[in-house]
Amino acid sequence: MKSTFAATLAVLALTQVASASSDSAWNALFAKANGTCIGQSGMVSPEATAPVVFDDAAGKIAVLLREKSGKSKKVVNLICLYDKKSGKASIAEYQWLGQ
Repeated sequence: MKSTFAATLAVLALTQVASASSDSAWNALFAKANGTCIGQSGMVSPEATAPVVFDDAAGKIAVLLREKSGKSKKVVNLICLYDKKSGKASIAEYQWLGQ
C-alpha cells in the first residue's frame, strides 16, 4: 500500500510538471521546496517523495519525508506543505491509518 501511495504521488507530480513552462524553473522550485522542507524537518537523512504540486489557487507543494530515528529504528513520517509565494513551509507528523 505504501509503494502504491508513493507511485501515485510520483504520477501526480509528473502530471503537474508536464504542463510546466520550463523544466529548469520547475526543477529550481522543487529543489527550493525540498531544501526548505528537509531543513525545517530536523531530519538528518530523510527519504523524500517527488513534490506534489497543487493548483495555483492553493499555491502549495507537498513533500512527504520519512526517516528511521535513533536506536529504536522507529519510522518518523512528516508532511511538508511549501508555500510557493512566501517560500515558507509548514511541517506536521502523520501516521498511516491502521498503524
